[in-house]
Amino acid sequence: MGRQRARVVVQSLDAHPNRAEITGILARLPHIPDPDVQRMAAAWANPPEIAEARQHALQPTSPLVIDALAAFDLAQALFAEDLVGGHDYLTVEPGTVVLALKAIRDAIAGSFARPVLGGEQHAALLGPWRLVYPDTGPAASDFGERGADIDRLIAGLDQLAPRCHDPLAAADHATLVAACEALDEGVHGVARDEAWRIAVLTSRRRLWYAVRRRGTEGFTRRCPVCRTRPSKDVDPALALALDAACGLLVADALDETLVDVLTVPLQDLVPLQRPATES
Repeated sequence: MGRQRARVVVQSLDAHPNRAEITGILARLPHIPDPDVQRMAAAWANPPEIAEARQHALQPTSPLVIDALAAFDLAQALFAEDLVGGHDYLTVEPGTVVLALKAIRDAIAGSFARPVLGGEQHAALLGPWRLVYPDTGPAASDFGERGADIDRLIAGLDQLAPRCHDPLAAADHATLVAACEALDEGVHGVARDEAWRIAVLTSRRRLWYAVRRRGTEGFTRRCPVCRTRPSKDVDPALALALDAACGLLVADALDETLVDVLTVPLQDLVPLQRPATES
């Protein structure tokens, strides 16, 4: 294995010299199909040299190691359902998913620690990943034809984070809560369930989880004024917004009426326009 390099201080992902590879890997995670999960699992191994490279990559002094560990958590969340099993639409054995996650975590660790790893160590950690994905992948996660609307909706949730001190954020939050109270829960539930069914049929269930995770992270981040996080109790406004985002995710395959059921209550927070249809 290559010699260890000196410590490299990196303040943010934007300043990371290996940013393209890192963002490519992270963006690909929600898009990994089941056959690629199986291929990565089959390619993963843990000989002493790879274990040593992993230990080096995850040292406390490695660049953005906390961010790398957060990415581990993201991968675990995206594949949580696969690890549990028990649904007819799951086609990969949980044990295989466990091995694939080891390969994914090695790739994440190797990409973040690239400035302090030797070339052989970096290549060893990314070996199974590069076997399946030789290129760096997309620069950003692709949420489909309504991706821009999803991004705007999630940005709107970010703006609600300081609702405990910001009167405008508090007013927007109250508007969403009122919209929740006015819902026909039966109709809304049917629309949400159908959106999920479409996500499963079109292999977008991990994207579904990625959308919900991103929205939740923004909505529950610390208030910049008091530095406290919101209560962990289920917030109806967040649930409403996440259902809308997931409806947008599968809008190309979901009945327009059901898309409206999920998204119209969000119009006061983020104006969303239905794409023009060809005449």
